[in-house]
Amino acid sequence: MREKIAAFFTSKYKLITVIIFCILLMIASLFTDRLATPLKAVVSTVVVPIQKGINYLGLITNDKYVSFEDNKKLREENENLKSRLDDLTEENNRLKQDTYELSRLRDLYQLDGMYDSYKKTAARIIGTNSDNWFTTFTVNKGSNDGIEKNMNVVAGQGLVGLVTEVGSNYCVVRSVIEDGSYVSGQLIDSGDKCIISGDIKLMDKGIIKCSGFNSSVEVKDGDKIVTSNISDKYLPGILIGYAKDVKMDSNNLTQSGYIVPVVDFAHLQEVLIITDKKKSGD
Repeated sequence: MREKIAAFFTSKYKLITVIIFCILLMIASLFTDRLATPLKAVVSTVVVPIQKGINYLGLITNDKYVSFEDNKKLREENENLKSRLDDLTEENNRLKQDTYELSRLRDLYQLDGMYDSYKKTAARIIGTNSDNWFTTFTVNKGSNDGIEKNMNVVAGQGLVGLVTEVGSNYCVVRSVIEDGSYVSGQLIDSGDKCIISGDIKLMDKGIIKCSGFNSSVEVKDGDKIVTSNISDKYLPGILIGYAKDVKMDSNNLTQSGYIVPVVDFAHLQEVLIITDKKKSGD
């Protein structure tokens, strides 16, 4: 107990001593600067560096806060720009599709003018049995639209094929490039006849077969070949393609070669169905 009391009075006296010393220093500072100088030195040595450190930390903290806010704004702006870019990309794709469709429809309109003597109806392809070439495909017009079997089908600048099957609201078209397909053709200038036969293997080279030209006929690359008037199903005068590499056969009696078709059989989307049919005796 006595030790606690002694410790209390000792601490009390120490505190009183420090207070008295501070008061004396304050009084002395009113009359002289000699005591203030050492204190200023102590303050400049100890307090100023601490103050600088605190200021430096404050500046760093403020810079970090400003940088964080700037980064937040930049991220928000970046997200907005990404969203806008996605919208513009989608809009651009729609415009491209619209432009492409307009170009295709313009081609169909021009094709309609090329064969204006025939009645026609437009149809859109809704199915195909091949991934690479439109050898056989289905369109969205059928018997309800007046479509019948063996009607001619055109696209691009010329012949696509024949209607082979008809439903109430659809029909199936067999193209001239299909294996086993045959068309009677002729040179547009001279009327010399040939047979065009489908061969899907040749379509990777962009050509189809032609044969049966008389040995005396001169056939040059680029000569136009159209459907002939002796065909039993195809209307006459429809452009099929252009002659290529027609040469003499081994029998020296006939010539064979290839035709570059005018129709792009890899990218068909719309066609025209000629509702006028070839009649027997035409």
